[in-house]
Amino acid sequence: MAEGGGGGFNIHPMEQFLVEPLFGGHEVSWYTPTNATLWFALTVAAVSLLMVFGSRGRQTVPSRGQSMAELIYGFVYKMVEDVTGKQGLKYFPYILTLFLFVLFANLVGLIPTSFSTTSHIAVTAVLALAVFISVTVIGFMKHGAGFLKLFWVSSAPTLALRIVLAVIEVISYFVRPLSHSVRLAGNMMAGHAVLKVFAGFAGALGLLSVVPILAITAMFALEVMVAVIQAYVFSILTCVYLNDALHPGH
Repeated sequence: MAEGGGGGFNIHPMEQFLVEPLFGGHEVSWYTPTNATLWFALTVAAVSLLMVFGSRGRQTVPSRGQSMAELIYGFVYKMVEDVTGKQGLKYFPYILTLFLFVLFANLVGLIPTSFSTTSHIAVTAVLALAVFISVTVIGFMKHGAGFLKLFWVSSAPTLALRIVLAVIEVISYFVRPLSHSVRLAGNMMAGHAVLKVFAGFAGALGLLSVVPILAITAMFALEVMVAVIQAYVFSILTCVYLNDALHPGH
């Protein structure tokens, strides 16, 4: 929100990321319904409407909702199969769920006055940690100690180089949840902050706000594209990590 005062602009682009109680008060506890809770629920409702109710009829000539649901289903199915092979298809429901949640959370967060849940590192970190723990457990369950081959580059020419590469591989493996979560949260937060800044300029300039409004329109279109791309990136990285767990050998 922008306020003109003292001949300058007073724009606070980060205020939109504050978690606030829905029913008054100032303290937020683990049980307090907040704006984040509300938009979480709306995201789940939107996914359910599309995937459950939109495709409920399963008509020969599909409706728009059924066509969209089938398109997303087929797209994610092919992505999982291409990256992980036939072995990875048993985990397809999990990856589809991740893709749908991130996609709809990103898109719902673009509604004016909404709350972008995926712009919070607390949310994306939980998603990334769930992926990290899941693929690690899968790797050890399927291969036992053989999963550690993931960190041993046997094609390296010397033993010393293999040891150095093993240390690098271990570090990069444990950094995965951080990079996985920060990439999504950072992209969503940056885009929303820029939109807020341009909206503040448009509100402050009044009749001279044509340029900021055009910039907002262009930025909004870009943010829709970023929302879709980031859902894809989050999901395909999950597939890559899963593939490492299924085929750990270098």
